Amino acid sequence: MIEQAKSIIRLMTIEDIEAVFQVEEDAFPTPWKPSVFINELHANKFAHYFVCEVEGEVIGYCGLWVIGEDAQITNIAVHTSARGQKRGEELLTYAMTYAKEMGARHLSLEVRVSNNVAQGLYKKLGFQPGGIRKNYYTDNQEDAMVMWVNINEEQ
Repeated sequence: MIEQAKSIIRLMTIEDIEAVFQVEEDAFPTPWKPSVFINELHANKFAHYFVCEVEGEVIGYCGLWVIGEDAQITNIAVHTSARGQKRGEELLTYAMTYAKEMGARHLSLEVRVSNNVAQGLYKKLGFQPGGIRKNYYTDNQEDAMVMWVNINEEQ
């Protein structure tokens, strides 16, 4: 068996924006512009963003807002070249632990109703469906499933 390269998950910096944008463009039909990430890092006091590096290259990222006892995953993505290696699971687990350490008790996210792979990961980590946001995605008006998990309890 070939051993997988270890990943490093750390806080995102301004220097990461170009690489994060490449992941964003690869992962989403309507990517956030670099200026949105810059704003999140500098102006949003609730925002916490992480990158996943493998051999010095940013291959994924995750955004988290923590507001009191509630936390929200804003986005999470792994470049297609690094999928299937559990990097998304590493990122989300890291964000969940970080949110819990910041005092959050509940964590939510939205996911496309057609994205069964992501839903499977979220369910594996304890998320449960909590509702539908109609026409949530602007590129094709697809509905989003809202998923929740209590992070103050042991999974």
